[in-house]
Amino acid sequence: MEAENLKHLTVAEYQQLEIDSDTKYEYHDGIVYSMAGGTIEHGLIVGNTFGEIKFALRKQSINCTVTNSEVKLHVLESNKFLYPDCMVVCGEIETSKKDENSVTNPIVIIEVLSTSTENYDRGTKFHTYRSIKSLKEYILVDQYMPVVEIFTRKGDLWKIEKLEGMEKHLELVSLGISINMQNIYEKVDFKSRTDKNKYPD
Repeated sequence: MEAENLKHLTVAEYQQLEIDSDTKYEYHDGIVYSMAGGTIEHGLIVGNTFGEIKFALRKQSINCTVTNSEVKLHVLESNKFLYPDCMVVCGEIETSKKDENSVTNPIVIIEVLSTSTENYDRGTKFHTYRSIKSLKEYILVDQYMPVVEIFTRKGDLWKIEKLEGMEKHLELVSLGISINMQNIYEKVDFKSRTDKNKYPD
């Protein structure tokens, strides 16, 4: 993710930039960042996770909606527009007064880690997400090995749990659903990526 060499943009100018360029950008209170393309593994994991959540919600008739990375999130407190890999909203979808195509009330956010964004997803982005009052769970999915971290809000604190191994199940407590790790990682090839400290660029 790289910052664009542009002046400090208003939200309206940012919205027009996306329309004119047909490109997704994150907006950080005036500064815009272009969104880089992902790996095949990243795309597979996002698609698998989206599909599994959608299936589970429908099967149990749960009134929640899962979205993919085409849907934008507006974090009101920090005036940021972001594109999470997956979001889940329960009940009515609330949209931003500044951008009717931006969601404001996710209960779950999921990000698939990559070598270029892992520190950002764990640090600055998580700090930003924590200000969302509706958010109850933040999920980080490793794309290079079967590892998932679950951050769950407990009052003002966040509890962390780590799952390792294809035999485990991801329990999304806020939704009342369980997802098999094998299904999250379906068709993902780990053969050449056994060392997490040697991520490919």
